[in-house]
Amino acid sequence: MRPVSDSIAAPGLIAEIAVAAPLDTPLTYAIPAELITAAQVGVRVRVPLGRRTATGYILSIRSGDHSGLKPIQIVLDAEPLFNSAWAEFVRRAAAYYRHPIGATLRCALPAGLAGTGNDVTTLTENIYRATERTDVPRGAKQLALLSAIREQGAMGMTKLRAAFSAPYAALQALTSAGFLTVEEVSRHRDPFRDIPVPADRRVVPSSDQAAALAHLGTQLATGQFGCALLHGVTGSGKTEVYLQLIEATIANGRQALVLVPEIALTPQLVGRFRARFAGTTNIAVLHSGLSEGERYDAWRSICAGNAQIVIGARSAVFAPLCNPGVIVVDEEHETSYKQSEGFRYHARDLALLRAQHSGTLVLLGSATPSSGVYRRAKAGDFAYLPLLGRAGGQPLPEVTLVDMREADRNDFLSPPLTEAIAATLGRGEQSLLLLNRRGFSPYVICAACGHSPRCPNCAITLTLHRGQNRLRCHYCDFEQRPPEICPRCDSPEVMPEGIGTERLALELAERFPQARIARMDRDTTGRKGAHQRLVDDVLAGRVDILVGTQMVAKGHDFPQVTLVGVLNADSTLNFPDFRSAERTFCLLAQVAGRAGRGERKGQVLVQTFSPEHYALQAAATHDYAGFYEQEMGFRQPLGYPPFGHLVNLVLAGNDAVRVQRAADSVAALLMQDAGTVEVLGPAPCPLALLRGKTRCQILLKAPTRTPLHRLLQRLDKAPALPSGVRLSVDVDPIDML
Repeated sequence: MRPVSDSIAAPGLIAEIAVAAPLDTPLTYAIPAELITAAQVGVRVRVPLGRRTATGYILSIRSGDHSGLKPIQIVLDAEPLFNSAWAEFVRRAAAYYRHPIGATLRCALPAGLAGTGNDVTTLTENIYRATERTDVPRGAKQLALLSAIREQGAMGMTKLRAAFSAPYAALQALTSAGFLTVEEVSRHRDPFRDIPVPADRRVVPSSDQAAALAHLGTQLATGQFGCALLHGVTGSGKTEVYLQLIEATIANGRQALVLVPEIALTPQLVGRFRARFAGTTNIAVLHSGLSEGERYDAWRSICAGNAQIVIGARSAVFAPLCNPGVIVVDEEHETSYKQSEGFRYHARDLALLRAQHSGTLVLLGSATPSSGVYRRAKAGDFAYLPLLGRAGGQPLPEVTLVDMREADRNDFLSPPLTEAIAATLGRGEQSLLLLNRRGFSPYVICAACGHSPRCPNCAITLTLHRGQNRLRCHYCDFEQRPPEICPRCDSPEVMPEGIGTERLALELAERFPQARIARMDRDTTGRKGAHQRLVDDVLAGRVDILVGTQMVAKGHDFPQVTLVGVLNADSTLNFPDFRSAERTFCLLAQVAGRAGRGERKGQVLVQTFSPEHYALQAAATHDYAGFYEQEMGFRQPLGYPPFGHLVNLVLAGNDAVRVQRAADSVAALLMQDAGTVEVLGPAPCPLALLRGKTRCQILLKAPTRTPLHRLLQRLDKAPALPSGVRLSVDVDPIDML
């Protein structure tokens, strides 16, 4: 830290600084003469803000008359955290999503450097080196320590603690006597240091893969922005294309960024990359499941140019790459690339924005592309690179829709699925069951009066988690004990209704007591490393039946899984969202692709109450193009994406009357200059009460983006909202619950 006085002479240098405060634009401060060397783009500073001080980030520096400007007080970093190109990218992202620049930086930077003024501690270790003395110390332990250090040349505390018990006193004595010197060095925290590197599975590219790589190689050689859609069925070898493309990128002296939709998928993909690039390329990992220190170390390594490959979830799109050559967005259709709160960015779209200004190639990969990306690829805006079959020549699994309309409503497993599980167990193969609802049951209900406990903060029933003996809200984490008697009518007949993954696993254990059953959901994978251990158990054959939520459908390669069963396939069809059919199709197609990836043929059984629905019919026949054509026929007349663009405005507050009045006022203001923009609402959100806040929404719809963003500028001139009411802007919304 480098403090300075308040004395400033003009003219001089002026810094544009994004302050960690809810301000829409950066502020300008004077750079004192004492800090001209230290003040660089990308460093944190302390600056006066009103009657207090705040942490800020230098975005740019220019010459000018800074008379009247307040001075920077302290420079907090010796080295920049980002460069000017990165700062410009974040500025553009903040402007597009209409989010304060300081808050955008808070989201983009790793925890601990996000505007609070706190430092992430750099991990250091004492390295002991022997001096050239010829005499020997007294004591057997000191002599043994000195001999070991001389033999190794130098030893750190980690190795010394492993080799000697309680070495501290002896080391201190040796150091005081001059037998040893101590050097403090930084140590990099590697989240995958204890995970062995798997064997590489390099294969000769198929004709489709070779054609895709040839096109991508030509585009990469231009050094210009380009985008391509790699559309391949599950198991078609998209990852091999990623690996070979990135090899070419690194050979050209540029860096690669790989985005994955789920934190849970990162270890498996990192394993593939570590196997391919073992010992030759540094790989950094960025996602929120890492500790603050691990993220900080990865950020430093990337910023210093020491990492050639960066892999991570959506926040990794902000990795401070110096020379990006390719950005891969795996499973680009996944909604988890969209941040649902605060800075509501979409990582795939920001990858394209970043690439346009850095001459980078973007490769979007999916077996079920999002409708907007597929439409642009077919229109020629993006290159379309199809992979038509599975890489090993295996057939796609046979999918059967099991009609549940005549089934016993209390029997969650249909006879066909039960028989298929038994047959799979008998063959020594593995089964995977998808049920996209965690917990024991979605709610409990009184059989006498129909009362069901609800969350006091959210407009939703409480989910029963029997193992924890808790009713929990999955939105605000409110919890309570399940009632033994109904609080409304005192009846003891309070029963669980419906099924979640916890209940399904217990029911399977009763029906198949010999089977080894595991669950993969947020309740079982919350601890660090839990997901990787579960994946390892499945791959090692220590699991016979894997039960899970949608995370089991995404990206996993389990060669011994030959049966996939889907329960409650209709649940996502009934969401109040025009994308519900697309989400259902994608989820079913993805989970079906987990079956038959090895040498044995796969089978998929989908339990449904709507077997005639076009989304389910298309998923059963692996017909993406047919689904797309039918779905677009419904959307185009209504102007919904990809034939139009949306912005969702949500007003929330504790006072329902104030929220409604504010929503009416905002809607009236927007309607004055709406032009070609359709203003829908205000109306209560589907979840009208969330975390104690009453919520109203106004949906803006237009054929192009320009009039939408022009209309949003009206909000800058709107009267202040009533006290206690907050407006959030969601550009290109994905989830409007």
